[in-house]
Amino acid sequence: MNSDMESFTGDLSRMWKLQERPPLNHLTWDWWWWLLMLDDEDGNPSGKQLMVLWSTKDNSKVIVSDTVWEPKGRPGFDDESGIALDGMVCAWWYDGKRMHEPLIKRKCRIITMDDTHSKWPEVSEDSGRGGGAVVPLLDDDLSMGLKSDLSEFWLNLTSDKQPIPGMVPQSMKFQITPWNDAMSTARHATATYAMNMGYDILRLHGCKVEGSLDNQHVKGTAYFQKVCVQAPSVPWYWGVLHLADGSYIDWFLPHLSFTITARDNRPWKKRDLSHISLSQGGLFHDAKNNRSEKFTNVQIEKEISNRSEGKHGHHPDAPLPCFIIKMWNENTTISIRVDAVDRAHWTFEQPTRGGLTSHFTYNEYPLETKYLKIEDETGVRTHKDYSWIRGNAEHSWGLLH
Repeated sequence: MNSDMESFTGDLSRMWKLQERPPLNHLTWDWWWWLLMLDDEDGNPSGKQLMVLWSTKDNSKVIVSDTVWEPKGRPGFDDESGIALDGMVCAWWYDGKRMHEPLIKRKCRIITMDDTHSKWPEVSEDSGRGGGAVVPLLDDDLSMGLKSDLSEFWLNLTSDKQPIPGMVPQSMKFQITPWNDAMSTARHATATYAMNMGYDILRLHGCKVEGSLDNQHVKGTAYFQKVCVQAPSVPWYWGVLHLADGSYIDWFLPHLSFTITARDNRPWKKRDLSHISLSQGGLFHDAKNNRSEKFTNVQIEKEISNRSEGKHGHHPDAPLPCFIIKMWNENTTISIRVDAVDRAHWTFEQPTRGGLTSHFTYNEYPLETKYLKIEDETGVRTHKDYSWIRGNAEHSWGLLH
């Protein structure tokens, strides 16, 4: 796995496009999503973490964590494929000790375009390779984009006013560069179901990050995905780990369980006992063996850990989860235990038929890796073989439709 990449590779042409499949009212949901995992000066194993997304939804009204959002129509396109849309920018920040949510929650108009557009500030011989930007039309800079030579993303944020001044950085600026071939090659996944339902996902599994929190220099790693979902949102488990040697592990398990009937964001409901997987997927970019492995056998258990939400949380003293993951194929078996160190969450209420409202809660957890075991034909590796492992996990419940 080459670690000396000068530019991102893969099919980046989809990065700045929307509506590549006919949109569906109430169901189409598009977003760009970055997760940054940064070094912590106090040595916190989970590091500091930042999540930010730019989103639009084909719906006349959605309540996002108590904020009423009424998107005004579908995205509009000009003659050069520039797009204007009604959207939201949302972010949370974990400072290594506690979660700050929301760091950002703003409704705004958003412009997205690639670098061949006449409004792009500088035309070069590299234009048309995949460069472009997402730019909210706000006084503050909440933009992200990719340079025309594909060498670097930028990500700029300005925090919302917080209840306690000085608790979070006011300005965040990052430069995001390639890590290695396996992780920094754009990968596209798609599926189409009945009635034009389906999804499209463009991912960068891993990148290097440097930047500033106000005047403090920081560095770390990042994960990116651009997603279009055109289907009811069902519960899922998802997680990602970045390892010090440039390896990568993820898991994804959409499922059915009694939590599909959940109507609020309260954790640890009595119905949160078991699940039936709709599909199982895992991926391991193995830097040691210079190969990538897929897994279709994935088991996930959620248990109560010895940590709990702090007084700043929405449910103080509620237990935080640990996730026990096992995935295997004909060559390799990976066993993992990760503990959530804090919780961020977003709630969505969407009017549906007959005057009813559908509910969805989406939880994100910075992780501490307590146990990792990788067994393959070359031997056994454990978490002790890596100077650091950082990750994040998701668990959702409810049904948004």
